[in-house]
Amino acid sequence: MPHTPHMTPTPISAEFVEDALNRLRAAGHDPAPLLANLNLPQPLQPVTNALYGQLWWQIAQTMQDEFFGMAARPMRPGSFALLCHAVLHTKTLKQALHRALLFLSVVLDDPRGTLQINDGEARIELASDTPRSAFAYRTYWLILMGVTCWLVGRRIPLRGLDFACPAPQHRSEYLHFFGAPVRFDAAATVMRFDAAHLSLPVIRNDQALRAFLREAPANILVRFRHDQGTAIRVRQHLSTLPPPDWPDFDSLARTLQMSPATLRRHLKSDGQSYLAIKDDLRLARAQKMLDQPGRSVADIAAELGYSEPSAFFRAYRKWTGRSPRDLRESSFGLT
Repeated sequence: MPHTPHMTPTPISAEFVEDALNRLRAAGHDPAPLLANLNLPQPLQPVTNALYGQLWWQIAQTMQDEFFGMAARPMRPGSFALLCHAVLHTKTLKQALHRALLFLSVVLDDPRGTLQINDGEARIELASDTPRSAFAYRTYWLILMGVTCWLVGRRIPLRGLDFACPAPQHRSEYLHFFGAPVRFDAAATVMRFDAAHLSLPVIRNDQALRAFLREAPANILVRFRHDQGTAIRVRQHLSTLPPPDWPDFDSLARTLQMSPATLRRHLKSDGQSYLAIKDDLRLARAQKMLDQPGRSVADIAAELGYSEPSAFFRAYRKWTGRSPRDLRESSFGLT
C-alpha cells in the first residue's frame, strides 16, 4: 500500500479520520507524531482522500495491520496488494466478489463474508463471532467494494446496508458516504444491490493494476464513494427526465451553471463519468421494465432512448455480460 497518491481531492469526514486514530490509540500508539508528520489540523477537519490514504497507510505500518486491529487476525501489510492480484484475472464481478470474500476470510478469519442471490438482489452478509464496530464493517465494505468496483470500472449503486451494531454518533455520515439507506442495530450486517451487476465483466489488466496499487488506498475511496456533490446533482437531474430527453454534456454543464471542463473535473473527482451515470440509470430502468410482462424489447429500447432495439441489446450486454432475453425466463421477439 503506497502512501504518496496523486489524485483529485475527495473529502473524507473528520469523524472517519477520528475513527482511524482511535484504532491507533487502542493499540497503544500515540497518534501525535503521525498527525504532525501528515500536518493534520487540530481539531480534526475533513481531509482529502489522498491524505486519508496516507493516514491509512501509516497506521497500517505502525500497527502492522491494514485492517486497524479490528479483525480476529491482523491483515499484514501487503495483504491488500495480494487481494488485488487474487481477483485481477476473474471474468465477472460475481466471480471477483466470491474470490475476494474467500481471500478476506482466510486473511481476517473473522468477520467472514458470503454472497447470496435472491429475487434479483445480491446480498453480501458478514458473519462475526465477536461484536464489531460500525467502523470495522465500513472498512470491510470499503476494501471489498473499492477493489471490485475498480475491476469493473464503475461504482455499483447500493440498495441499502444493515449494520449488526449500535449506531455511531456520526450515523448520518454513513448515509452520506454510502449514498443508500443505512440501518443500525440490525439482525445481520448486509449490503444489498441489484444482482444484474454481478454479470459486469472485469476490464482491468496487469498494467492497470500496477497503476492502481501506486495510488492505493486513497483511490478506493474515490472508486466506491457515492458522492453527494456534482455526481448526485447529475443523477437527480437526469432522473426527472425521460432518457430520450437527456441533454448532451455541454448542455448539462450549462444547466448546472458550470463549464464543461469544470463539470468533467468534478465528476472525475467523484470517480464518475457522465456516461457511467447514464448507464447506471438506464440499467436500473431496464431491469424494472424487463420484469414487466408484455413489455417488448423494442418498447423498452425506445423508452430508454435507443433508436434501434439492437443498440439496446449491445448496451445491455456491455453492462451485464448478458442479453435482455437472458434475464427473462421466456424469450420474446423484437416487435
